[in-house]
Amino acid sequence: MSSPVSSPLSSVPAARHAARFHVVTGGPGAGKNTLIDRLAALGYARSEEAGRGVIRDQTAVGGRGLPWTDPALFAELMLGWELRSYRLAAGAPPGPVFFDRGVPDLIGYLRLEGLPVPDHVHAAARRYRYHRRVFLAPFWPEIYTVDAERRQSPEEAERTHRAVAEAYEESGYELVELDRAPVEDRVRAVLRSVEAGREEA
Repeated sequence: MSSPVSSPLSSVPAARHAARFHVVTGGPGAGKNTLIDRLAALGYARSEEAGRGVIRDQTAVGGRGLPWTDPALFAELMLGWELRSYRLAAGAPPGPVFFDRGVPDLIGYLRLEGLPVPDHVHAAARRYRYHRRVFLAPFWPEIYTVDAERRQSPEEAERTHRAVAEAYEESGYELVELDRAPVEDRVRAVLRSVEAGREEA
């Protein structure tokens, strides 16, 4: 994303940015990364997925903040990543910004791991808001693959999908489920929805 702002995170007027911050979420391997990559290629600002970024960085330095080593620490590191992404997006040029997951994903992740959701995670989900319509990529077994950063079984991926969907609904968002369709069709559907949201505002 564009240049970061210099003010502390607590000064970011989150509500002012929510209307142009669009989240794409869902279980792993559902095609959301491909979708956001294509939107970025069209010139739209985007964030990088916290989970993959944290896994990559922790692996590089031999850290313990990995989902298969210390899920609670992994969640805290992801929260820091998401809040920094929000701050950076606040300094992006005018126009839509597409987020590869958002703060409520952490609620779903912690519940999926059987861990308590700390008060400060709930507070972050209340304070740092996105557009009320969240794009949900459904579990898509035909395209699901594993790699060095994605180790979940298809069953775990489907449970993740349900957990994050519930977390967003509980956080007051409206889910817009994407079709299991080629990425260009998904891009058109997302951009139509974003434009419709502008007209409603």
